[in-house]
Amino acid sequence: MVKRTIPLAAMERLMKKAGAQRVSEEAKEALRDVLEEFTNEVSEEAIKFAKHAGRKTVKAEDIKLATN
Repeated sequence: MVKRTIPLAAMERLMKKAGAQRVSEEAKEALRDVLEEFTNEVSEEAIKFAKHAGRKTVKAEDIKLATN
């Protein structure tokens, strides 16, 4: 079993903010899975940029570079 870090309630809030009237549990779980995978990929790239710059700290600029 994989421990998830993003609460399902946050997924529902995001989807409702986007215009959904109702959101199924499966939709919340699917969005969470996609966002966590995307977050992991972006984080890994951002860490590479920070290391390349000689830093241990990941900055907003690293995240922005990783998503371009």
